[in-house]
Amino acid sequence: MEPEMLDRLAIRALVENWAVWRDAGDWDRFATCWHADGYMMATWCQAPAAEFIAASKAGWAKGVSILHFLGGHSADVAGTRAIAQTKMTISQRAEVHGVLVDVVCTGRFYDFLEKREGRWGVVLRQPIYEKDRMDPVDPAARLALDPALLARFPEGYRHLAYLQTQIGYAVKTDMPGLKGPAVEALYARGGAWLAGGPHG
Repeated sequence: MEPEMLDRLAIRALVENWAVWRDAGDWDRFATCWHADGYMMATWCQAPAAEFIAASKAGWAKGVSILHFLGGHSADVAGTRAIAQTKMTISQRAEVHGVLVDVVCTGRFYDFLEKREGRWGVVLRQPIYEKDRMDPVDPAARLALDPALLARFPEGYRHLAYLQTQIGYAVKTDMPGLKGPAVEALYARGGAWLAGGPHG
């Protein structure tokens, strides 16, 4: 098999392992998905990989329920660097104003990856948040959201952010969505990364 195809298979396996091991609470193996200088940009946590893992473990212990599902995948590979985009959904369950709800957010994982000493790892993961929705787990339940709080967040993840604020997280309010300056800047950073520059 050609070396580039082997790299592409390794990258896809890395992305899938990230989701499976993180959601299963398999923290030791989850840590192997990252390089030592890896960084995570999530709505609720922007931190070096080690701190993100610690925060995820703490949330897991408190009953925070966040799951990831993966879809289509594309990777641009340039030598020992790559940008991978993977369709995903983030599903989170929690109480909002006393009503148990599920939020499903659809988007892409946009990953800055590098092969070091023969191993691909995540250097930076920046999700792109495209659209989301919130539904009561009990379809007969009635839920009224605060429109002012909902409007504080970008359209692509406003319901996810709303839920996360209700359980105590400070949510970043300028993450990239499907369109606009933030995602265009991200694409430019991805191009620079493939050309040998910093990820920004």
